Amino acid sequence: MIFYYEVICISCRKRFRVYEGTLKYKQVKENMKGKYTCEECSHNIRLEAIKNFFR
Repeated sequence: MIFYYEVICISCRKRFRVYEGTLKYKQVKENMKGKYTCEECSHNIRLEAIKNFFR
């Protein structure tokens, strides 16, 4: 049986699942009221940060 939490992405407002054994699962378990992003939004934010760094 796989445990997971359903979390709402702060960027796109979609629900996504965080599965047991991942870093995000541990973070959500420790802080349920935290703000989290889905994988797609997290990737886009990282790319934007890299682009702005090289400007």
